[in-house]
Amino acid sequence: MDAVRVALLREVLAGTEWLGATRRFAVALRGSVVSHGGGLLLVGTPEYEPWHLAAHLVDEAAWSGTPELAPTLVRHDARPCDPAHLAVGLGRLEAARRGETLLVVSPEGPAAPLLERVYDARRAGATVLALGPGAGELPAMAHESLAVPAGSELDLDTVQHLVSAAAGENALPAPARGRRRFRDRLSRLADDLTAPPPARW
Repeated sequence: MDAVRVALLREVLAGTEWLGATRRFAVALRGSVVSHGGGLLLVGTPEYEPWHLAAHLVDEAAWSGTPELAPTLVRHDARPCDPAHLAVGLGRLEAARRGETLLVVSPEGPAAPLLERVYDARRAGATVLALGPGAGELPAMAHESLAVPAGSELDLDTVQHLVSAAAGENALPAPARGRRRFRDRLSRLADDLTAPPPARW
């Protein structure tokens, strides 16, 4: 979907909650990767790998002059013989650390093995964002989530277009203050308290 189609879609969606929701999520995504200097990991499920979102974020990173938005696509069936940008396997999630951002995209709740890796990445200090169903364990453990329930007006692919386009905009609106801000501070405090101690050499 090109910029013209995204603009038309935004016109159609004017007055709905989708524009505000996708922009807020994009602000959280961009704010996380820019403030921490990059390190965006993007993962889906074995049945749903977010190829298009990865490609659009690479484009938005180049067009907006924000290289931190270019993700590393983490794949469930990556092989060493794959091209370098497609050869990153789930082991990369185990190496996720403080300052990195993990974006999980799933049409349905991910299975336990992926949830365990996401939880471990969060405990190691990574910021977790979730795009997919609004219920289940993944949104509960994410620092920020955008619900796209089955049967909603927009499908997951369309929402990804809106998020990637908004993340690449140079003049994103400031994040909302209030309850969400307090929840973020509380979440970060909990992360700090449960994070493993720094390694001493």
